[in-house]
Amino acid sequence: MPKFVHIDIAADDPERASRFYGNVFGWNIRKLEGPIPYWLVSTSDDPAAVGAGIAKRGEAWQSATPTIEVPSADDYAARIEKEGGTIVVPKVLIPGVGYLVTFRDTENNVFAILEPVEDNPFAAETGQAGA
Repeated sequence: MPKFVHIDIAADDPERASRFYGNVFGWNIRKLEGPIPYWLVSTSDDPAAVGAGIAKRGEAWQSATPTIEVPSADDYAARIEKEGGTIVVPKVLIPGVGYLVTFRDTENNVFAILEPVEDNPFAAETGQAGA
């Protein structure tokens, strides 16, 4: 059964947001190296806990986007559309993480689905496939 594996938090100022969440909740936050600035959030020492990340807001619809792990991004994207949802961002590969599709549900809420790739470096560290 698909499960929540990640929450992506959009921020106008990701460094400010990182300080806020770290100071308020005591979460461990570290900036990842890579071409797109992204801060990985660890909310617990429990390896089964849902993780999060903070990125610069790029679109007006972005706020907090829960991510659901699925075995096939293509199959679930088709299910989403069949049931009245719409695709906001078509399938994209996040190297080392997986295939991500962002969608709106029938109530205009934005979510993402993630088909993880094997050897996802974040799975062992955070207890989930999502980064």
